[in-house]
Amino acid sequence: MKRIGVISDTHGCFDDKLRLFLKDVDEIWHAGDIGSLELADEIAAFKPLRGVYGNIDGGVIRRVYNDFIVFECEKKRVLITHIGGYPRHYSPTAIRLIQASKPDIFIAGHSHILKVIYDPIYSLLHINPGAAGKYGFHKVRTAIRFTIDGSDIRDMEIGEWQR
Repeated sequence: MKRIGVISDTHGCFDDKLRLFLKDVDEIWHAGDIGSLELADEIAAFKPLRGVYGNIDGGVIRRVYNDFIVFECEKKRVLITHIGGYPRHYSPTAIRLIQASKPDIFIAGHSHILKVIYDPIYSLLHINPGAAGKYGFHKVRTAIRFTIDGSDIRDMEIGEWQR
């Protein structure tokens, strides 16, 4: 059993509100637009970090993180990328990645809009955690946490803070 925290679009911000919300997770998954390698290192020092780079992330982050990752967590296959879209509106790259990797969970950021949608076409749970950072057009900062226990996903919670 693992408790997972999912964030995206931190744009250089990982403050006490996020730390408190994510204090009991086992891992943090970051869907891109981290902001700096120093911030990625700060998050990784707080909790084990799996992440991808986003469109605002520069060359240094792109040398350390990939544009997508696929991995197993418990009995779930996970695909994370930054720009992926959402069910029936995936980017062409996301469709190729989904068809190739057949994930149970597909996580993408970029839109700054929190969405959790089951996709019956690809039999996956799509998660966009919204934007956890203070910069962008969003008015509410968001993050998600949940439990993966074998093949079961449960206890999903949303954190929300005014920007």
